[in-house]
Amino acid sequence: MPAGVTVEVAPDNTVSVKGPLGTLSQKVDSDIKVEVSTHTDPHTGKEIPAVFVTRPTNQPRHRSLHGLYRALIHNMVVGVSKGYEIKQELVGVGYKAEVKGQVLEMSLGYSHDTHFLLPKEITATAVTEKKGNPIVTLKSIDKQLIGQVAAKLRSLRKPEPYKGKGIKFVGEQLRRKAGKSAGAK
Repeated sequence: MPAGVTVEVAPDNTVSVKGPLGTLSQKVDSDIKVEVSTHTDPHTGKEIPAVFVTRPTNQPRHRSLHGLYRALIHNMVVGVSKGYEIKQELVGVGYKAEVKGQVLEMSLGYSHDTHFLLPKEITATAVTEKKGNPIVTLKSIDKQLIGQVAAKLRSLRKPEPYKGKGIKFVGEQLRRKAGKSAGAK
């Protein structure tokens, strides 16, 4: 675990992770055992705090729950220590984005502007540089929530395959299609 992060397991099997950026909690299935103890680092020989997730049997259900909760706890630890950030680009003529409090106002080529209310756990910024597309940056400590909001934003105007117009993730490679052949009979 990074410095400044504490993990607590309640008797009802709820894992709470506290860090410099905030607090997250997750209810864990009663079959999966979560414990916080120390572990000896093989490189330095120092005792470091660690979270251990164990399963009772090797059944497929227990194996899948084991991996799920290990990943969820890891995402919470990373979230409260570093946080998560997703950048999306609005590609299209006249596309604009502006953040007013927790409302993201976008002009996406429809006859009206689109207003998107963001959850209070997410902060957003919109930047438009000269001769560039607007970029919306979402930041949060909850990986699941930020991914869900980013997917919902993208669904407002998915990138189309011919010109690539729409909302896409920064760095995303789109599969483009060739247009109609001219003069083919």
